[in-house]
Amino acid sequence: MKVRVHHVHLFASDLDASIEFYRRWFGGEVLADENFAGARNVMMQIGDGRINFYDQAPRDHGRNAIHHIGIQTDDLPGLVAEMTAGGIEFRKPITGSPGVGYVMAEAPDGVLLELFQADGDKLTGGAKEWFAW
Repeated sequence: MKVRVHHVHLFASDLDASIEFYRRWFGGEVLADENFAGARNVMMQIGDGRINFYDQAPRDHGRNAIHHIGIQTDDLPGLVAEMTAGGIEFRKPITGSPGVGYVMAEAPDGVLLELFQADGDKLTGGAKEWFAW
């Protein structure tokens, strides 16, 4: 039996703004834009992961039951520089431990993002597999 995380499902108070945010900063590609359960649903692929947006405002602002979405990159300083130039604010500078750097930012509807870069050559044990491309 195979098991995997297929998608993260997020409410969106402004669906088009959410689509544009993830498309612009992370190269998201819309796989489907359909009406399910009485509302517009958009499935977006980012790398080998997916986000399913539901065209309905969150029941509460921010995280609700989701703490954050982790987005891995191979050029964290470059991504942070581009996003900063584009008006995205970061809570703190890039931080981390040997082999892993990360920074937190807010996406539409107060969704917390963890942007990170991992260097497999500096990691050992399970961490090496955890962050492998």
